[in-house]
Amino acid sequence: MSVHTKSFDDARIDPRALRDLMGHFATGVTVVTTLGDDGVPVGLTANSFASVSLDPPLVVWSIGLNAPSLGAFRRHPSFAINIMCEESKDLALNFARPSDDKFADIAWKPGFDGVPVLDDAAVVIQCSTEMRFPGGDHEMYLGRVMEFHRTDKKPLLFHKGAFTKLGASI
Repeated sequence: MSVHTKSFDDARIDPRALRDLMGHFATGVTVVTTLGDDGVPVGLTANSFASVSLDPPLVVWSIGLNAPSLGAFRRHPSFAINIMCEESKDLALNFARPSDDKFADIAWKPGFDGVPVLDDAAVVIQCSTEMRFPGGDHEMYLGRVMEFHRTDKKPLLFHKGAFTKLGASI
């Protein structure tokens, strides 16, 4: 398989303007978790998540190359995508901020391969890492879905730089 890229002057694209533009695409809010050194739980808030394939069951997400938890995700063979619910805004914020112990006072249990599963998630998708690959200033993770659990909780959304919730169906 070949990958085709087009060369252009990256300096033409203002990163802040691009970030603002991408903010117009509403996304779900996830906390991605794994285990770090000595089995210490690790997690971060991410909205760069998508379903890739149903057969085989694959998902993808990405992590910034400067993220403190990058090494843990590289070393542990599994991760969990915890899709946040409307009531879990504070939980999402907790995992978005730097902290020595993001799991302090957080209800969770070990899932597939010991990976932390958050009790307050609307949906949990537990995966084994199939592949890691570069994506600019991020590293992308392709995961094979091994287990999943869902609730009827409504998802937390992110749009134009702010948390929001679902509106009426149209």
